[in-house]
Amino acid sequence: MTVCLLLLSIVALTAAVPVPRALTRADWPEREPVVALWVWQCLVATVLLCCLTALALGTAAVFSTVRTQLFAPAPPSVTEAYDLSAAPAWAAALTVLLAGGAAWTTAMLARELVEARRRRGRARAHLRERAPDLPAGLGSARGPLLVLEDEYPDAWWMPGSPPQLIVTTGAVHRLTDHQLDAVLTHERGHAQARHDWLLHLSTALATGFPRIPLFAHFCDQTHRLVELAADDTASRRCGHLTTALALIELNQHRGVLSCANSHRLLGERVDRLLEPPPRLGRRHRAMTTAVASLVPLLPLLIVFGPGLSALA
Repeated sequence: MTVCLLLLSIVALTAAVPVPRALTRADWPEREPVVALWVWQCLVATVLLCCLTALALGTAAVFSTVRTQLFAPAPPSVTEAYDLSAAPAWAAALTVLLAGGAAWTTAMLARELVEARRRRGRARAHLRERAPDLPAGLGSARGPLLVLEDEYPDAWWMPGSPPQLIVTTGAVHRLTDHQLDAVLTHERGHAQARHDWLLHLSTALATGFPRIPLFAHFCDQTHRLVELAADDTASRRCGHLTTALALIELNQHRGVLSCANSHRLLGERVDRLLEPPPRLGRRHRAMTTAVASLVPLLPLLIVFGPGLSALA
């Protein structure tokens, strides 16, 4: 068991500190934001799995009742392979620490979801008071769309079932038809990819553990990469130039992104659309995705390794 806990700690620390720092300095995530989002999710899953599996082993070592229930289906040789009866004192301390971390993580996630639901409820109530009838030409062809009487040009999406796309009359009058299509496709890309769940998860982890580099970088990069991914969705359908012009027209009066959760300057996104960076090759993209997908399996291999060896 001691070896398993040490290996899990090494994997968790590696995924939580040096790897995210190296990833933030790389330039390929800007070229492949969807792949980069997947890599970040795999890193977070690896750390969480390391903590959960270490918590399970530590709890089984400290409490004989838990050990009996956890290893009930396994033959005695498997239980002996983990040597849970000779747990060192630091294993008990680590178990208490991990249990507190698990409880705190659950509380942060619950808090974020409750607050998000309240914000969404207030926003929907406010929209019901302001929403006029849909003007001609902006009907079902563009999907679920709500047009607000407001001279301020803006467009956003509201998570829910179904998600609601919202655009102001100021944006309708300011943008051309193609530019409006690009803006709505951008927002629809957020809705289809369910970026709200990623934003909630990253915000909760960064709020609960602000000093852990992985969670802090995960939050910052998620808010950035979801915008780049939605830009790519819009540019593939409406063209790079049209999407760039739409962003300029919609945001030139404020100079920043319309998304309240993002702090990247508009100019960086426009430059990326006007001069698209070279994409990764299909083989490179598939290899990166496959390797990232295998990383969360490391904690499981470490935990199940002694048991599988005993059965063999």
